[in-house]
Amino acid sequence: MPSAYEQLLERYKEVHAVRSVVQLLECDLQTFMPPQGAGYRSTQIGVVAAVAHQKLVSPELAELLQQAEVQSDRSDPAVATNLREIRRDRDRAAKVPTALVQQIASATALAVEAWKVARAQSDFAHLAPHLEHLLDLERQVAEHLGWQTEPYDALIDQYEPDARAADIQQLFESLKRELVPLVSAITSARRQPNTALLQMPAPIEKQTAFNHTVAAAMGFDFNAGRMDVSMHPFCAGLCPGDVRMTTRYEERAPAVSLFSVMHETGHGLYEQGLDPAHTGTPLGDVVSLGIHESQSRLWENMVGRSRPFWQYFYPKFQAEFSAWRDVSLEDWLFAINAVQPSFIRVDADEVTYGLHVMLRFDLERQMLSGSLAVKDLPEAWNEGLRQLLGITPPSDAEGCLQDVHWSAGLWGYFPTYTLGNLYAAQFFAAANQAIPDLDERIARGDLRTLLDWLRANIHRHGKRYRAPELVELVTGQPLSPQPYIEYLKRKYRSLYGL
Repeated sequence: MPSAYEQLLERYKEVHAVRSVVQLLECDLQTFMPPQGAGYRSTQIGVVAAVAHQKLVSPELAELLQQAEVQSDRSDPAVATNLREIRRDRDRAAKVPTALVQQIASATALAVEAWKVARAQSDFAHLAPHLEHLLDLERQVAEHLGWQTEPYDALIDQYEPDARAADIQQLFESLKRELVPLVSAITSARRQPNTALLQMPAPIEKQTAFNHTVAAAMGFDFNAGRMDVSMHPFCAGLCPGDVRMTTRYEERAPAVSLFSVMHETGHGLYEQGLDPAHTGTPLGDVVSLGIHESQSRLWENMVGRSRPFWQYFYPKFQAEFSAWRDVSLEDWLFAINAVQPSFIRVDADEVTYGLHVMLRFDLERQMLSGSLAVKDLPEAWNEGLRQLLGITPPSDAEGCLQDVHWSAGLWGYFPTYTLGNLYAAQFFAAANQAIPDLDERIARGDLRTLLDWLRANIHRHGKRYRAPELVELVTGQPLSPQPYIEYLKRKYRSLYGL
């Protein structure tokens, strides 16, 4: 007869399988589902999410978990990891009623559809009732989960275990002290890039082909994943053999789509790099969303906007897109690394990106605490962006409606983007130390050496280590903003002649 631990894993794998069905329904909602399917899709997602929750909090799973904790050999890292993480997952889920889980799943499906319309029409009033409803539901979740300092802590813990809003605030303040003067120095520098070079004709079918070439060169397996189009790019890993990612296209801005693809491919490589022998268990799952984001930001920016990468890929880019045939590599590199205040987070440069995240963190924290009403969000957003970057969005579509996260129920998610940048800087520095000729390899088109290093040091571990442990294991240092700040200063002082 199978041991309690073996039976527990089989039960937990069922939970994972049902959750992956929810993900699949959500992927389809943002890609291929016809608009009139939204109402019933919300019902489908709600029902399936409720089934996953019921399975996780069932008395049978709880009993098996208790028995396995007593009987199993915890000296085995796989066993210890799975028991620790299943206990955390089950105990958190047991605090939240299944009916509330179903309500949120249904409400987010409807809100995402409303967001699509609201963003297309720049009509915040169309989305506001959905956000108010979701905010109420998320507050209920926070109360059920429990918190000591503020409700935000209960929500961010879903995405970045053990993170706290006060610690994030302190981290952001130290970053802001460095970023704001750096942005000011860069924007007032005499030497500035010609960003008009980024806006020239590039047929979408050629962009699609080039993007696939780059993603494949990075190591993405298109037999185990696919790339589609959506309003807001995303990546969803159903299992290592089925990873869905999307991008968006602009006819005269191929860099927008390319960097989106490199970003989502970074996520996809992490999902494909998980050990398939452990699919459905914590050992076959990602550490946290901050670590997940480190993989996407590392590939998008530290590789994708680097000189070595373009030494190899720029001649290929020029061969595909004739408008760039007379544009030098130097001018192209300067243009794709341009720093200037902008309205859209996903298109923001490396230096201002963190300020966009700080704005969202501050606003969602205020909404959750009740100090900011949803109806006042557009005004608060515009004022916050003006204070941080000195610009005011011309419309809500370029302001508070640009991101899908709050409509998708992802409250407390945004800080993981900045944590990802910090993790990425430390990981990339460690990779360069471990592979002294990494730049030369990338300049020859060899991206697999870096991927192999990431697979060996990060992907293969699953959830064996929590994020702080993993960072220290891989880099020899605890998480710090300094490597990221030094990376930005070194790179952009050189580019802008500061």
